[in-house]
Amino acid sequence: MTLGPDGESRAGDELARYLLDMGVLTPEWAEALRAVPRSRFLPDLFWAYDMATGRSHSLSRSDNPGGWERAAYRDVPLVTQWDDGQHTGTGPGTVGTSSASMPSVVVSMLRDLNVSDGTRVLEVGTGTGWNAGLLAHRLGGDNVVSVEIDAAVAARASDALASAGFSPRVVVGEGADGWPTGAQYDRVIVTAGVRRLPAAWLEQTRPGGIILAPWGTHYSNQDALVRLTVGEDGRAVGPFLRMVEFMKLRDQRLDWDLFREHVQEFPGDAQVSRTSFTLADLGDRYDTPYFVTGLCVPDCAHVVNTGASDEAGDAKAWFFDFLSRSWAAVVFSADTPDATVYQSGPRRLWNEVERALTWWIEYGRPDFDRFGLTVDRDGSTRPWLDDPSGFLPFSNGATAP
Repeated sequence: MTLGPDGESRAGDELARYLLDMGVLTPEWAEALRAVPRSRFLPDLFWAYDMATGRSHSLSRSDNPGGWERAAYRDVPLVTQWDDGQHTGTGPGTVGTSSASMPSVVVSMLRDLNVSDGTRVLEVGTGTGWNAGLLAHRLGGDNVVSVEIDAAVAARASDALASAGFSPRVVVGEGADGWPTGAQYDRVIVTAGVRRLPAAWLEQTRPGGIILAPWGTHYSNQDALVRLTVGEDGRAVGPFLRMVEFMKLRDQRLDWDLFREHVQEFPGDAQVSRTSFTLADLGDRYDTPYFVTGLCVPDCAHVVNTGASDEAGDAKAWFFDFLSRSWAAVVFSADTPDATVYQSGPRRLWNEVERALTWWIEYGRPDFDRFGLTVDRDGSTRPWLDDPSGFLPFSNGATAP
């Protein structure tokens, strides 16, 4: 059972009306959304992400065609590959490694790309090919290049694009390298989270061109969409637009094994102190404090353990340094007003986190969209608040490897 052309048209029209009502779809992209059915770019088995529970559940087109079709046009992300293609079975894998992003995220990024007739676009991360199809419908296949690291994912996307009548160039390669053969581009759109912006993207974008990418630090899995304009000097400067969360470029994923030897025993010889900051003060997944701390405390990874994994159900926030074996742990307990801080190694990570949060609070809790990023020609980054000429306090502009 399939939707068929009429069903696809109705479903696409309903999705377009929904996104127009949300205010994320602009009229110039509505026609593309109706003409490029999302369902044609999805595999027979995918995993729909439940935004409320944070869990993914499988949907098979052959076993549950109705559920599959409804999910295809819902505003939810769909995982289409786990564990770099090594996963088998219908249950979720360990790490999602390819997906169909939420339609609202897709069309809002296309809106922010600000294209017009003749705009040449490099897409990093082909995925299902749906985004490339939308671009090709609007701009023509000759103006769209899409780079995908996974040959199997690229092949499937190419087949789907051809079946739908679109012919952008799909290149199998490392996304960080871009595609110099087609340079220079007017726009670069990145559909994977990045922790450093490759110099190749700046080199392949014409002066005045735009790079739109989900960027963040290894402090958390959080990304913020940054819209950078490349200048005549080869640098790129621009503001953060909104919080998002994407699967990361494969060569930029955080390897937690880097910290395996940091804590030989807990608490060991760690320095002990107290803090009045609470777990809520650290922020959460899409909160500005999370993001700002990552900007101000470079080369630091952070994770929170809660519940049964810790004694007495305490919550424990961990912080790990990339450049030394420094670590910190803060134990938050409902029974005591102050949390206990443990710090070890030459770097006092919790002191840096507390200092960053204190600055942010005293400065009036500026929201993430007041921050921006400058990227030099070599790819080095410098975050700023309000003014690209300034520095954030305590930040040296570095990002974790």
